[in-house]
Amino acid sequence: MAHSPASTASPLQRLSTFKTTTTTPSAASPLETFAADPIFSAFLSPSFSSTSFSSAALSSGSPASTAEKLQHAIRLLESQLRSEVLSRHSDLLSQLSSLQHADHALSTVRSSVHSLQSSLRHTRSELSDPLRSITALTLQLSNLHATSELLHHTLRALRLSKKLRDLAADPDKIDLAKAAQLHCEILAIYDEYDLAGIDVVEEELAWVRETGDTLRDEAMKALELGMEGLNQGEVAIGLQVFYNLGELKQAMEQLIGKYKGLGVKSISVALDMKAISGSVGSGFGPGGIRGSGTPQIGGGAKARDGLWQRMGTCMDQLHSIMVAVWHLQKVLSKKRDPFTHVLLLDEVIKEGEPMITDRVWEALVKAFANQMKSAFSASTFVKEIFTMGYPKLFAMIDNLLERISRDTDVKGVRPAITSEGKEQLVAAVEIFQTSFLALCHSRLSDLVNNVFPVSNRGSVPSKDHISRIISRIQEEIEPVQLDARLTLLVLREIGKVLLLLAERAEFQISAGPESRQVNGPATPAQLKNFVLCQHLQEIHTRISSMISVLPTFASDVLSPALGAIYGVACDSVTTLFQPMLDRLESCILQIHEQKFGVLGMDAAMDNNASPYMEELQKCILHFRSEFLSRLLPSKTATVGVETICTRLVRSMAARVLIFFIRHASLVRPLSESGKLRMARDMAELELAVGQNLFPVEQLGAPYRALRAFRPLIFLDTSQLGASPLLQDLPPSVILHHLYSRGPDELQSPLQRNKLTPLQYSLWLDSQGEDQVWKGIKATLDDYATHVRARGDKEFSPVYPLMLRLGSLLTENAPETQKP
Repeated sequence: MAHSPASTASPLQRLSTFKTTTTTPSAASPLETFAADPIFSAFLSPSFSSTSFSSAALSSGSPASTAEKLQHAIRLLESQLRSEVLSRHSDLLSQLSSLQHADHALSTVRSSVHSLQSSLRHTRSELSDPLRSITALTLQLSNLHATSELLHHTLRALRLSKKLRDLAADPDKIDLAKAAQLHCEILAIYDEYDLAGIDVVEEELAWVRETGDTLRDEAMKALELGMEGLNQGEVAIGLQVFYNLGELKQAMEQLIGKYKGLGVKSISVALDMKAISGSVGSGFGPGGIRGSGTPQIGGGAKARDGLWQRMGTCMDQLHSIMVAVWHLQKVLSKKRDPFTHVLLLDEVIKEGEPMITDRVWEALVKAFANQMKSAFSASTFVKEIFTMGYPKLFAMIDNLLERISRDTDVKGVRPAITSEGKEQLVAAVEIFQTSFLALCHSRLSDLVNNVFPVSNRGSVPSKDHISRIISRIQEEIEPVQLDARLTLLVLREIGKVLLLLAERAEFQISAGPESRQVNGPATPAQLKNFVLCQHLQEIHTRISSMISVLPTFASDVLSPALGAIYGVACDSVTTLFQPMLDRLESCILQIHEQKFGVLGMDAAMDNNASPYMEELQKCILHFRSEFLSRLLPSKTATVGVETICTRLVRSMAARVLIFFIRHASLVRPLSESGKLRMARDMAELELAVGQNLFPVEQLGAPYRALRAFRPLIFLDTSQLGASPLLQDLPPSVILHHLYSRGPDELQSPLQRNKLTPLQYSLWLDSQGEDQVWKGIKATLDDYATHVRARGDKEFSPVYPLMLRLGSLLTENAPETQKP
């Protein structure tokens, strides 16, 4: 029924719609008046609250006035309501008639509903019997179908069981893989179709399960025999049986666990000191093992041999285990099921899981590492054996790794052990490696400390002490030289000890005034330095020879230490050689005090040497008898090996020759008789150096320069420019000699700069040939300026020759050739 808009309004609002017929349109209704009134407008609000209104009226101060207004408003509303009812009387009557019709319609509908319910009850009673019949027949049909299916699967299971019995009739010719397939199908039918409780099936199933156990046993035997004998066919049969049984992964887990256990047990047995005790005698008598893991008195050797024997057996067993497991993994990686073509390895190892060999190797390495740590901390006997015999222990491990790698090196197949796995096993014995290297360092450093004690600086080690050090070093290298890694580690420890030796030897060197004197006999300090030098030279030579047969890295490792020893050996005698050389140079400098320009022919023909040369010869002879004879090797020494002292003597001899030629070229003036005297001095010098210092023929360029300078001084100036002798002489020597052939106004750099021969010589030592030529060229320019200033046009024949030779010789002179 439709409602007018007024029906949804509030009662007061609906009243405003009822208009009396007598009311004029222009007159305002009471409701409109109420809406404009501040008091009555609150009654038109949807949220009107009588309590709030009463409170406001009471608090306003004039509640009586408010009550009176309300009474008046009520009277107006009643009057308006009466007027509206009267004006709409016909409409109200029509609405009442509509309600009566609706009530009649509802009673009719109620009667129809009762009739329909009665019909439904009658229909239900007629259909209940057929429904019960259909339900019973449906259940009967379902049971018949289930029984048929059960009989069908039972017959199929029995037929498969009969096939299995036929296969098992001849155990020698049984096809294990096919029998396993039948076994798996029978059990799958039994479980899938719930054949439990059927007597014939239960009786047959007991035999089937018993046959399954037999199949598992036979398959495991085939697997183990195939793994031990590396027979791929037998392993493949065993794997196929377990795959057909649906138990491949479980069987592999069982097999892996078994081989892990075998390896761990082998490692434990190898380090079982009680077992070793039983193998060498009673635990309470001689040769037994005490509770601390230390053998009884007299049993150390037997226990040690027993320990090494057990370690060897353990290595063999670990090798067999890893090769067998690798063989299993290899077959798994190649074998596929002939029907499904599934790779068996994928059934055993899922993506992201480690390989079988990795799992077994990890377990073995972990057990080995734990046993080694336990043995190191719990048994002083095992710790001592494995520390002192670490090269043997490492050789066992290295041999094990090499054998496993060699025996599992098959193209296209993953090896049994990765490089990381090898490093893990080596790291397991690193605790003994550290102890072994510390023991090696301790043995050597203790020996060095005994030979070179810090508390006694004046002591000098004997040859026997030095030989013991060298022998000890050789003994440390020999056990490890077959393995490059161990050799490197031991050489590093030897290098540390050699540096310690160099430090201690340097502490023993005497560096006071007594070690530098060269005029008297050798002092005790010098003799001690000589011995130290020879000892260090012996160590350097012997160890250098020792490492020459080792890999190249040996030289790289020990080079710093050997260099330190060589440097200390040089330092021990350098304090002597430098004063000797200074003394010889001071003798040669006396050549400038000799009058080579005024000697007569009688003095020149005298067989006696010049005074400075005689003094030089005496010094050389003194050095030879007092010092060099103690330093230089004997004639029976090894030929071809240059010692430190030999090198220093060779260097000193070469310096003496060059120094003499330099200052001989500076002699000015030089007469013909002076040339003869100088030639005789050169012969005496050659004889003295060759007999007492070093064979002059082996000095090379300095000797050739001496031999060239002797005839050069007798050549005419015009012959000098084309003489082949110039090739064997430094340019500065030739140019300095030409000053002796020039006029006095052609001053040498020595004269021009007013230097002493010693000062000029020191300057020459610090300059190259190009700088020397610049100084000579400056004197030539001064000479040319003086000549031109006099108005002369002719120069001395020496001037153009020096200019030509200077520019030519300095261009062709070797870069390393110095005055």
